[in-house]
Amino acid sequence: MKARLTAVADLTAGERRRMYALFDRWFAGVTPERFAADLEAKNWALLLEDEAGALAGFSTLHYRLAVDAGEELGVVCSGDTIVDPAAWSASVLAPAWIATVRHLHRDRPGRVVWLLITSGFRTYRFLPVFWREFSPRHDRPTPAADHALMERLAGERFGACYDPASGIVRFAEPQVLRDGLAGIPERRLADPHVAFFARANPGHARGDELVCLAELSDANLTAAGRRAVSRGERSGWIGCAAGRGGAAG
Repeated sequence: MKARLTAVADLTAGERRRMYALFDRWFAGVTPERFAADLEAKNWALLLEDEAGALAGFSTLHYRLAVDAGEELGVVCSGDTIVDPAAWSASVLAPAWIATVRHLHRDRPGRVVWLLITSGFRTYRFLPVFWREFSPRHDRPTPAADHALMERLAGERFGACYDPASGIVRFAEPQVLRDGLAGIPERRLADPHVAFFARANPGHARGDELVCLAELSDANLTAAGRRAVSRGERSGWIGCAAGRGGAAG
C-alpha cells in the first residue's frame, strides 16, 4: 500500500471520480455535487493506493495558518475520510496522515492543532491511540483553554451548524455510514473511549459530528504515535508532496 499527498487543485478528473465512487460505496446521502463542493473547501488530499495504483482510501484536509487570541498556530481540519475495509490490515492511513501534518507544518510558526469532527467511533478512536492529550474524553473534563479554542474554531468553520452547548455539528444534509460500517457493535462499548463517544454524540448514527481537538506535537504523541511517525519517515511517503495546496490564513 502506498500513500500520496496531493493538492486538491492538482487532482485529476479521474482521481476525483474514483474518490467519489469509493466514498459513495460506504456513505449514503452524498451527491457528486456535494462531494465536489466539500472537496473544494479543502486544500490537500492524502490518497492511499494499492500496488496496482487502485484507490483504496483517502483523507481530505484543510491546513491553514491562523492567529488566535494573539497566538500563531497551524490549524488542521480533517474532511472526508474513508478506507476500504479490505485495506484496513495495511494500517497505512494513520502513519501517512501524521507524516502529512508534519510535512505541511514544517518550519511554520507556533504549534499545530487538529480540529476534528466525527460521526464515527473508529475515527474518534484515533485520538487515544496516537495522542496523549485530546478533548473531549471520558476520564477528565475539557480544559477551559481547549474548550474556548474549540468553540472559536468550530464556530468560524461551521457557523450555525455548530451547537456549542453540545459540542456537535449538525449539517442539513449529513453523511451517514451505510450498513456494514454504521453503528457501534455492542462489544466495542466495553472500551471506555468508545462508550464516551456514544454518550457524547448520541446522534452519530444519523450523521451528527462530535467536535474534538488535539495538539499535533511530538510531545503529545503516544508510544503508538511515535511508532507511526517512525514508520512514516522510513516509508518516505510524503517527502515528494508538491502542488498548490497553500497555507492561507
